[in-house]
Amino acid sequence: MRCTLWLILTLPVFGCTPEPPPFDEVADVRQLMLTVLDPAADVYWDSVGTIMDLDGTKEIAPATMAEWEAVRNAAMIIAESGNLLLTPGRAKEGEQWTELAQALISTGRQALAAAEARDAEAVFTAGGEVYLVCSDCHAAFAPDALRSSFLLQD
Repeated sequence: MRCTLWLILTLPVFGCTPEPPPFDEVADVRQLMLTVLDPAADVYWDSVGTIMDLDGTKEIAPATMAEWEAVRNAAMIIAESGNLLLTPGRAKEGEQWTELAQALISTGRQALAAAEARDAEAVFTAGGEVYLVCSDCHAAFAPDALRSSFLLQD
């Protein structure tokens, strides 16, 4: 019994841990941004805010359970996208990529908590944090995409 227990406890130390399942990338980073992360971020960012115009001020916030669920789902996609950016075939060399992907996970969790609390002000604040992480990553790894997105906005 003692030998069996010793063997079981030492297997991970000697490299006998199972290999992770194979990863089969479907989308590259650009495709992931365009089809997964950016649409989710847009849902999140568009879910709360204030519009001030000649007609007055209008507050925007989810009003129904379905609307809050859409915000929650978008936040979940944002958080999990950080993990997707760390997978083989997508992860870039160097610490900055890893740090920014982990920051996306962290701010995505903050966004998720705000949505689950149904707190419009916290959703707005978390959305700003997500935006900053996205901007930092684009500045470091896709400066042309960042410039073109600003040129497209009026």
